[in-house]
Amino acid sequence: MTVTPSTRATDRASRTVTLPSTLALSLARTQIELRQFFRERDAVVFIFAYPVIMLAIFASVFGQDGTTVGPEPGIPFGQYFLPGMVATGVLLSSFQNLAMSIAVERDEGGLKRLRGTPMPPTAYFLGKVGSVLVTSLAQVAILLVVASTLFGIDLPTTADRWVTFAWVFALGTASGAVCGVAFSSVPRSGKSASAVVTPIVLVLQFISGVFFTFPSLPLWMQQVAALFPLKWMAQGMRSVFLPEWAEQMEPAGAWEHPMTAAVLAGYLVLGLVLGIRTFRWKRRDDG
Repeated sequence: MTVTPSTRATDRASRTVTLPSTLALSLARTQIELRQFFRERDAVVFIFAYPVIMLAIFASVFGQDGTTVGPEPGIPFGQYFLPGMVATGVLLSSFQNLAMSIAVERDEGGLKRLRGTPMPPTAYFLGKVGSVLVTSLAQVAILLVVASTLFGIDLPTTADRWVTFAWVFALGTASGAVCGVAFSSVPRSGKSASAVVTPIVLVLQFISGVFFTFPSLPLWMQQVAALFPLKWMAQGMRSVFLPEWAEQMEPAGAWEHPMTAAVLAGYLVLGLVLGIRTFRWKRRDDG
């Protein structure tokens, strides 16, 4: 049999491996990210237990004598602070988790090795976002079950409340994830990531109505908090879990859903732009 150049070209073409689609690679990457996340037991315990523990403290310590928040008939302390715990849980699972874990991966050379594989960068980032969505859903589900069963906190019973919860949760998780990816380039090393990221998250929690009733904060602090997404996530969640009349307690006297959506969507776009422009696959000293 005579082998011609056209025959060899046909053989090479037949041996060409077709890579899976970006969606398939993203789903596979999500599974890998989830396995890696749950292997870090200390991080898992902190991210899942922190909102539950803080809610238990507020509901047990501040609400033990029946004290309520706001005008009569008032809102039980546990009920009022549940939305803030949901919002801060999303922030921990998305922004803090990714900003720290990606910095560590870069420092250890993991990102550099991934960049040398045929996997498209989009699949890596979608895998990160997918893992954040799964862990955030699990975290919020645990928090709501504990709040309802152990502390008797009422959960929404109408579809429109859950629709509001869905879009605030989705926008908050997505914006937190992309901002976490973008911010991961700020720490100079994986070792310093925790020292850089954690104080920022703590400050945002204190000024955004997570640990205190938002109207009780100084006006200047409210104005600073309004520049960041956690305040709007917490306010959006309050519109889900608090009675309708509680919107009178907000600084604007309303839930401001359009503004909440605009701010979270704006941070989603900002995080994408900054991430594209600043993301690094290698350490600073690696050229």
